[in-house]
Formats: sequence, C-alpha cells, structure tokens
Amino acid sequence: MAKGNSSSSLKRLMSILDIFTECRPEWSSEDMMAVLGYSRPTLYRYLKILTDSGMLASSATGIYALGPKIVEMDHLLRLSDKLVVTGRPIVERLAGQFTCTAFLVRWYRDRILCVHSETSLLAPLSSYPRGRVMPMNRGAIARAILAHLQPRKARKIVGSFAPEGPEEVRKAHISEQISALRTVRRNGYAIAFSEVTPGVVAMASPIFGETAEPAGALCVTMRQEDCPCKVQALVAQAVPAAAESITTTLRQVRPTGEARPKLTIEEEA
Repeated sequence: MAKGNSSSSLKRLMSILDIFTECRPEWSSEDMMAVLGYSRPTLYRYLKILTDSGMLASSATGIYALGPKIVEMDHLLRLSDKLVVTGRPIVERLAGQFTCTAFLVRWYRDRILCVHSETSLLAPLSSYPRGRVMPMNRGAIARAILAHLQPRKARKIVGSFAPEGPEEVRKAHISEQISALRTVRRNGYAIAFSEVTPGVVAMASPIFGETAEPAGALCVTMRQEDCPCKVQALVAQAVPAAAESITTTLRQVRPTGEARPKLTIEEEA
C-alpha cells in the first residue's frame, strides 16, 4: 500500500513539471492549485522538493519557472543522447549539401520534439530550436512517424485530429489519412508543401532504435524556390539514406541483435 501511495505521489509531483509550456513558462502557486487541484499543503510540499533540487526556481513575488537543474541535465543529455551524438554529423552534412535546414527529432509520449538542427541559410523560414515541440497533426515529420506506428495507435492519433462533424465525414477523413500513411511507408519518406510553414518544402524519414516504434525522424526543410524537381529528387534519396544510416548505428547497440519487426498500416473495419 505504501508503495502505491509513493508511486501516486511521485506522479502528482512530476505533473507539476508538465504544466510548464512554451505558451505558459511561469506559474503562481495559486494558478497551480486551480489547474492541478492540489491542496495548498500538498502543493507547497511538492514545490519545496522541486525548488530544493533545482528543477524549479521561484522569484521574490512567488512566481515559479523551470530551474537551473534542467540546464545542467540538458548539457548531459547532449553528451549522452545516442540519437544526437550519432545524427549530429549527418545533419551537418545534409545542411552543407543542400540549401536547407536539417532537423533531428525525437518521438516520445505521442510528441515530436526537436533535439538538434543545422542550417545553411542566413534567414531560414522554418526554425525549430532544440526542445521545441513540433505539430503532430500535419507536416512531413508527423507522417513519417505515424506511418511506422502500430496500426491501432496510428489510427487513434489520426482520429484525435479528425475534424468535428458527422461520423461519416470523420471516418472518411481518417481513411484518407491512413491511405496517405501507407504511401509514406512504401516510399520511405514523407513530403509536405507549406503545411507547417508557408513557402517551405519538407521531407522526413523515420529513425529507429531498439524498439519497433520510431525513435524519431530526420527532416530537411527548404524554401520552395530552392527546391526544384531535380533537387527534390536528390533530397528524396538523401534523407531516407541518412535516416537509415543513423538507424543502423543505433541498432548496433541492441542487446539481442534482433531485427526490427515489420509492421503494416492497415485499415480496420
């Protein structure tokens, strides 16, 4: 029983960190109580633990923000994250080969998160710094990852972004999206035109690690004027090849040496 209570308390404590976002990076204790529903003594106990550890920092006015321990951990993560360590030179090479911005993104908790980027543009149209969450409902990166998830999970995520309206309209939308994901899987890459950023062409391929789900993706974005058909064809070859190179290196550390299972996006009745 004590173990269950301890686990529940830890989840409640960690939930405090989840409310800090790019749109809302600072919180008062009063607002935290309103959103989280914690009692004042419980919240203050959790806040003391988080501030003492450096995960949060508080101002003289009682406003809380993420603390210096996050910065320290990010530095260590840059040194130890195999996706970044392996992919960084490949991303740099792509940015040198094409007039583009190249991204490494990680897939976690149904989110796609930029972990590294390089650009050969002085003023790139698309810019996702490390740590920024990318959209899951549109764009080449989202489709590159969704196309390689288990069918039920992919359909659930696609369905969560389906437009409101009659059920037959929602089902038609989901079926159309699932069909597009099959094409992405066959091609080995996804392509998007002005879906996330106007005037930008994006191509992305999945990266795999030790599990059947993608660990993340590699993406190249270019201004449309820098991406005529011949260049587009070259990028469509370079991106999957680069992603596969990263995958090969990451899979070399698999403890069992098992091949990654093949999954197929299928429509469910």
